[in-house]
Amino acid sequence: MYHYIPYNCKYINFMDANTIKVYFDGNCGLCSKEISYYKRIDKINTFDWVNIYNDDTDLKKFGITKSEALMELHALDKDGKMHKGVDSFILIWKNLSLFWPILGIVVSFFPIYITAKFVYKKFAIHRFNKLGYCNIKPTNLSK
Repeated sequence: MYHYIPYNCKYINFMDANTIKVYFDGNCGLCSKEISYYKRIDKINTFDWVNIYNDDTDLKKFGITKSEALMELHALDKDGKMHKGVDSFILIWKNLSLFWPILGIVVSFFPIYITAKFVYKKFAIHRFNKLGYCNIKPTNLSK
């Protein structure tokens, strides 16, 4: 979603029903670095970035455990639908500017989408297990 902002105005904060909430693991260096980049290029505040390492109460409302939340990126779209993993990235990319929406569309194509989901899931499990901070055992990793 793009908003026209006149050149003489400061950026407007759109933290309301038009905001996409992204739930990420703020204790993961790679995750935090990527989210920091997205924050920099999100000039119109399309997203509300929530570090679930510190507070996962929002996700509990959706029946998402802390283990699941730390395992994969989650995002709540403007219609109240929860996305996870690759679907969260597609949602983010489609709502950023520049070339990012094109990446979101490309990754949405079936063969690429299935491959991306498989690779992301393997990476997420590896990252989750590698982080020594987490004593939480993931539930049902085979899904």
